[in-house]
Amino acid sequence: MLEARQIQCPYCGDTIDAQVDCSAGSHRYIEDCPVCCCPIEYEAEIDADGRLCSLMALRDDDG
Repeated sequence: MLEARQIQCPYCGDTIDAQVDCSAGSHRYIEDCPVCCCPIEYEAEIDADGRLCSLMALRDDDG
C-alpha cells in the first residue's frame, strides 16, 4: 500500500510529494528531488499495522 506525504527537500527547500510503500515495513530509500534533482535519502518508519509513523528526508551528505 502506498501512502503519500508532502515533505520539504533538504537541498532546495521546495515542498514535494513522496510516495512510501508501507507494505515494505520500515526502510530507507533514495529518490531524486523532482525540482533540483539532488538525491534525497528517505527514512520511513512503519508500525506493526502497516501505517506510516514518520518520514524523514535527509541530504545524502548528512552521513
